[in-house]
Amino acid sequence: MTTSATGENCIRSLPFINKSVAVITVSDRGARGEREDRSGQVVAEQLESQGYLVAARSIVPDEIPEIRRLLCRYSDQDKLGLVITTGGTGVSPRDVTPEATLAVVERIVPGMAEAMRAASLGKTVHAMMSRAVVGVRGATLIVNLPGSPKAALENLAVLLPALPHALEKIQGETSDCAKLRTHASPSEP
Repeated sequence: MTTSATGENCIRSLPFINKSVAVITVSDRGARGEREDRSGQVVAEQLESQGYLVAARSIVPDEIPEIRRLLCRYSDQDKLGLVITTGGTGVSPRDVTPEATLAVVERIVPGMAEAMRAASLGKTVHAMMSRAVVGVRGATLIVNLPGSPKAALENLAVLLPALPHALEKIQGETSDCAKLRTHASPSEP
């Protein structure tokens, strides 16, 4: 039995959760070696501190075909449970990470992206320009984070409590989660 982030007790049907991760930094300057990859580094460190295995880190330019290629490779060939992108989520002409992500995911998870934007809006009005998306491809959750190290960590912090349960469900967990009651009163359903 496990306890979910909301305090619910669950009987798991999966033997383990695939917590292997790829972190993809989307940056023209980073891909050319003109900028240090601080966002990818801090995101990878935070995930590792939470028990995730960072299996791959990549830097690609803001080019849809290159982003798509890595998203598909990490999901389909490497069978990673989680792929995080950082960068390319704004409104600049070269910001194409959401388009690349939407082209490969089978289902979107709008609540996760909305939660990140809502939390960020309390810190900066610029959060309303975020076009980050979250979606599922096969048994992989794909998450777009902003390119700034600070914003990437803030947005990741919003998702961390929900990630284990999301990964379980995406990977085929079929059990129901519910708060266990010791005894129900007659007025409770």
